[in-house]
Amino acid sequence: MEISEQRGLDPMEQKLDMRGLDLREVRARIRDNEYEGPTAGLAPGFAQANLVVLPEEYAFDFLKFCVRNPKPCPVLEVTEAGSPEPVITAPDADLRTDVPRYRVYEHGEIVEEPRDILHRWREDLVGFLIGCSFTFEEALLAAGLSIAHVEQGRNVPMYVTATECVPSGPFAGPMVVSMRPYRAEELPLVVSASGRYPTMHGAPVHVGNPDALGIDDLANPEFGESVAFEKEQLPVFWACGVTPQAVAMKARPPLMITHSPGHMFITDRRHSEYEV
Repeated sequence: MEISEQRGLDPMEQKLDMRGLDLREVRARIRDNEYEGPTAGLAPGFAQANLVVLPEEYAFDFLKFCVRNPKPCPVLEVTEAGSPEPVITAPDADLRTDVPRYRVYEHGEIVEEPRDILHRWREDLVGFLIGCSFTFEEALLAAGLSIAHVEQGRNVPMYVTATECVPSGPFAGPMVVSMRPYRAEELPLVVSASGRYPTMHGAPVHVGNPDALGIDDLANPEFGESVAFEKEQLPVFWACGVTPQAVAMKARPPLMITHSPGHMFITDRRHSEYEV
């Protein structure tokens, strides 16, 4: 029986219950499989991160891929081979258990979405933590801007574009973008607020016509959920840390483990530490 059933809470009520907890309590609940939902809004003030885990033989090529594509893949930390502890961003945390839900890819195909990866961990695995848009979302909110998917209780919509990343070894493929709608007069504030956090994807990569990115249908994102637009709002697109998952489907390494979209790793680092 799921914890939410035991407590008589639906998933939204469970998340509201989690929002009253501090960082350590949130991570402990996740580690004990007491929470498996998206992490937006949890542990306010602390940066969250995308996760990629690869065998060591692929790690250097993937690191080069991230360096060559810093907008979608800004690296916050790389772990030692075999160690699940991110000693820079969250000492004493465990990348095998501290994400609410994972995705396991084998040769580019999703084979499971477990709540921990203890059964998958090996001594040759290297973890990468990649910057997350939740940091600049807090900056948008602090600037008085609304965020559609937050207000609508949805996971941010994410789209696979026709823009190809700069390849490295076997890693090549399209950039993924996240989208938030804003009115034209809000755009200068949107750009300045998010642009202060380059290691968290920074300023938008495109505003307006989704066809320019090769996106055919805003109502059907490849990841996350669609959001409703208000009158006169434009789609605003940011580079997204789900890009490695799209690349995994094309590169097809024998094993690649990531977070499930929207289910991030919560670090010990504050958003302000990444502001420039």
